[in-house]
Amino acid sequence: MAQLRFNAVMEATARQPLEVAPPAPKISQYFKQNCFDLDKMKETLAPEVYKRVKYCISQGKKIDIETADAVAAAVKSWAITKGVTHYTHWFQPLTGTTAEKHDSFFNALDGIEKFKGSALVQQEPDASSFPSGGIRNTFEARGYTAWDPSSPIFLWSTTLCIPTIFVSYTGEALDYKAPLLKAIEAVDKAATAVCKYFDREVSRVAASVGAEQEYFLVDKSLYNARPDLVMGQKTVFGHAPARGQQLEDHYFGSIQPRAYAYMKDFETECLKLGIPVSTRHNEVAPSQFEAAPLFEEANVATDHNLLMMDVMRKVAEKHNLMVIFHEKPFAQVNGSGKHCNWSLITDTGVNLFQPSSSARENLQFLTFFVNTIKAVHEYAALLRASIASAGNDYRLGANEAPPAIISVFIGSELTEVLNELETNGNIKIEKGDNMYMKLGIDKIPEIILDNTDRNRTSPFAFTGNKFEFRAVGGNANIGGPVALLNLIVAEQLTKFKESVDAEIAKGTEKRLAIVNVLRTYIKESKDVRFEGDGYSDEWVKEAERRGLPNVKDTPQALEAYLDKKSIEVFGKHGVLNEKELHARCEILWENYIKKVQIESRVMGDLALNHIIPTAIAYQNKLIHNAQGLKELGLDNTSVMKVISKITEHMDGVRINVIEMINERKRVNKLEDTHKKAVEYAEIIKNKYFDKIRYHVDKLELYVDNEDWPLVKYRELLFIK
Repeated sequence: MAQLRFNAVMEATARQPLEVAPPAPKISQYFKQNCFDLDKMKETLAPEVYKRVKYCISQGKKIDIETADAVAAAVKSWAITKGVTHYTHWFQPLTGTTAEKHDSFFNALDGIEKFKGSALVQQEPDASSFPSGGIRNTFEARGYTAWDPSSPIFLWSTTLCIPTIFVSYTGEALDYKAPLLKAIEAVDKAATAVCKYFDREVSRVAASVGAEQEYFLVDKSLYNARPDLVMGQKTVFGHAPARGQQLEDHYFGSIQPRAYAYMKDFETECLKLGIPVSTRHNEVAPSQFEAAPLFEEANVATDHNLLMMDVMRKVAEKHNLMVIFHEKPFAQVNGSGKHCNWSLITDTGVNLFQPSSSARENLQFLTFFVNTIKAVHEYAALLRASIASAGNDYRLGANEAPPAIISVFIGSELTEVLNELETNGNIKIEKGDNMYMKLGIDKIPEIILDNTDRNRTSPFAFTGNKFEFRAVGGNANIGGPVALLNLIVAEQLTKFKESVDAEIAKGTEKRLAIVNVLRTYIKESKDVRFEGDGYSDEWVKEAERRGLPNVKDTPQALEAYLDKKSIEVFGKHGVLNEKELHARCEILWENYIKKVQIESRVMGDLALNHIIPTAIAYQNKLIHNAQGLKELGLDNTSVMKVISKITEHMDGVRINVIEMINERKRVNKLEDTHKKAVEYAEIIKNKYFDKIRYHVDKLELYVDNEDWPLVKYRELLFIK
């Protein structure tokens, strides 16, 4: 095993960056070349057909089969000219990844390539082996994928990929996309109704998302020499190197040549697919990086994030690298998040979270701003549930990530705005130039772009003209948390309009009615606003005093989905029914169990089959040395102390691993999935993982470097 490690190190140090050349000098010359979007449709479809498709997409209407036939013919011809032979319905089952089943255009019976509108619109993949939470039995295989025309069709390798939803034979959603589309529709309807107070011309509001993707890059040979990375994308053991991220020299530093070549390569492939990647940089931890796209409508942004992750994985192989999206693959350095920057945009081109010099627009801004804070306050437990996973539990509350306590950061200026509005109904702040404006009712300062500082410890922060949901995990499908965010804001805006309309019905002038309701919301939701250090023990105590939930483990966090209040809000807006919510909890609990179970098994295997035998072998060398010293009449006290320490830590490993295995066998017999998940968290993970790791990491310090079987952190993180 030690030889495998040294061979991997030699291979990694000998690597050279690949030469990467883009297909054209300008990105504009190849952007979207593998994407069949509206622009391609306009080029290839008859004008009337194109108009129908565009109308259906913009209005969320169903595309008729005649139109679908025309689109299918056009996309098939376009794809074949690019060497494509197969097509697939590309969907997002509740496994957390994407899925696809490839079918050939070629029909052997007719001897020609065929692709009809019916095949474009709907397919029937086998649903029996996908997670369903009890909605489907294993022997009931039927499920359907249905085309989502609002997300562009794309080419990946030699396959035409059609974004789709995935539902069961009985109609329940079995994916992330279907509820996301429903939540987007819900927030569109609610936000548009509120916008009518300010602009009667608004007919649609779109949720916009920009998802920053953090990730680690590790040499392929080093990765393959770590069974824990191969099995679970996470190192279960590894002593911290002398140098980690404490020098803060990696963040925004010069990008290492192999990583730079990889970035250029995967970005090129992304741009061909229409994914608007825009930013690249080194992140805080060694070998950690970030890619960020421009903002897109939430549904497309979700598809593009998943597709980008797939592209990144495949391109990494070409560069003899492995990309890791796990939220916490390495202890004691930063983990990886996926910061979801979220805003609402009207079809008239107004960002509803963009402050303005216009009194009307600033009242509109405050309306959506305060309602979003109120939504987070009302449904903080649901937001926590939406980002819960085995991997993210390691990251939340660590030294670089937001805590598990959901709070909102808005900055000192906006805090003063809300406090004054709550207390007095008016504000007067003079700070610099142009720092005031009028709502037409009360004096409110001009709220300028980037008037807030940034707070890295906040899970939900306002950053100038958008909210940044920072707590989402690096390996997550953002469709879950983004759908939940849109849903709770839709619910809050619906309640807001009801309250304002009730005030107006009493004879209150519209603008005063809006301000009156906002003042009430500011008072009711102020406990969720926090401007300080989210890492501090003081905040944990303060959050408890405020009644904010602090749920650290996924099994308990997911319980929020089954709360009566949660079931009502999901059902009211038609996003998920009670049966679907129960099914999702079952699936997510089962997924948690499997992830922790795999990690536990990997720990046991490495500890019993690799670490203890290595320690015994090294200990035998020391025993031989101690005997030799004694025979020579020399003091062997130091050697005996080391032998004793190795024995102590070997016993610590062995005893705890055996206990953990026995506990795992007991827990596995439990039939209730929720109870089993809780036991896996509280007993298997929380009781044993840190103990076993402590003893193994101590052995790493004692055992000769030449004998240690696992690639060390200094090699994984610093060999470029």
